[in-house]
Amino acid sequence: MNFEFFIARRIVASKDYKSSISAPIIKIAIAAIALGVVIMLISIATSVGLQKKIREKVSAFNGDIIITNYDTNFSNDSQQPISKNQDFYPDFAQVEGVKHIQVTASKGGVIRTETDFEGVVVKGVGDDYNWQYFEEYLVAGKLPNYSANLNDEILISEYLSKRLDIQLGDKVRTFFLQEVGKTKARDRGFTIVGIYNSGFQEFDEQFLIADIRHIQRLNKWEKDQIGGFELFVDDFSAIQTIGNQVYDATPSTLDTITIRDKYFVMFEWIDLFDFNVALIIGIMILIAGINMITALLVLILERTQMIGILKALGSTDWAVRKVFLYNAIYIVCIGLFWGNVIGIGLLLLQKYAKLITLDPNTYYVTEAPIYLDAGYIILLNAGTLLLCLLMLLIPSYMITKISPVKAMRFE
Repeated sequence: MNFEFFIARRIVASKDYKSSISAPIIKIAIAAIALGVVIMLISIATSVGLQKKIREKVSAFNGDIIITNYDTNFSNDSQQPISKNQDFYPDFAQVEGVKHIQVTASKGGVIRTETDFEGVVVKGVGDDYNWQYFEEYLVAGKLPNYSANLNDEILISEYLSKRLDIQLGDKVRTFFLQEVGKTKARDRGFTIVGIYNSGFQEFDEQFLIADIRHIQRLNKWEKDQIGGFELFVDDFSAIQTIGNQVYDATPSTLDTITIRDKYFVMFEWIDLFDFNVALIIGIMILIAGINMITALLVLILERTQMIGILKALGSTDWAVRKVFLYNAIYIVCIGLFWGNVIGIGLLLLQKYAKLITLDPNTYYVTEAPIYLDAGYIILLNAGTLLLCLLMLLIPSYMITKISPVKAMRFE
């Protein structure tokens, strides 16, 4: 093995090789592999990044799994309360994979200023609320604190802040309709302590976050009555399985739905990215493989005399084939190296400089999100190297058909 590798390295390092006919073809093969790796890295990083960001934003406003009362109300307004005194609260220990559970309630209202008004959904949360995502989305102020006495602090979106021309510290009045048929509305005064921007306009233009006790008072609920529970899971890929287990573990009077089911169309759309990425990876590896096959065939034809000499000296067909396969692997590794350098460099540039922006109305994010993970980078490189090697086994078989006598006469 060391002998064949030594010969292969000598072929690559020789001045004759560098000035030979095969030199530009091999450079093209290296460039094709590097370009393919760059495109594959960008495709995976942006696709997984976009899927992850969209899922996180939907989870931030809904949780991963939602438990509510059975009713025919399909709006964001909690009308039928449930008791929070459940066996599965505050720790859903009955189902493995649930990492957090929190109580919520929501109510539709209208924010009114001196010059304008806007319909909103006031989402009430308590001291068990997971602020993980909103910490990332916070652009001004602070997160409200609902762990002590009832207060009027709210978190509002940057979209509503600009639309209504209201800022941090401003007091806003929000009006709520009461029972159906009643025209008189009740109002609440809130103080803006934080402004967030999730980049998900469908939610940003609706939700403001307030103390759940305001919703309980407006709906004349008891202290233990809430609108529903939101659950977060450890592994989102297993959400359907966990959702079914949660459904089985809850009373028959409660309904359970995952955000994949609630926003079915959205998740079906982002699932299409997986097919597109697989298609891109397949095409890029095929192109890289074809270029390497061409380069290997040219290299074999150019080194026909050397093949004849090696065979005449007693080398087996497989030993000679390994010389060229080692050479091909070396060339593929060069392409992989430069592809990774360029690809990861571009991804890091986008991750921190955010040069490429997107329309949030179409993609639900303001810039192309990047997800970098050593696992998929190593797997992509190893897979590309292995598939290229397998594709090169076929043209290397041509060496077995070369006769030593005819090869040494080859000009």
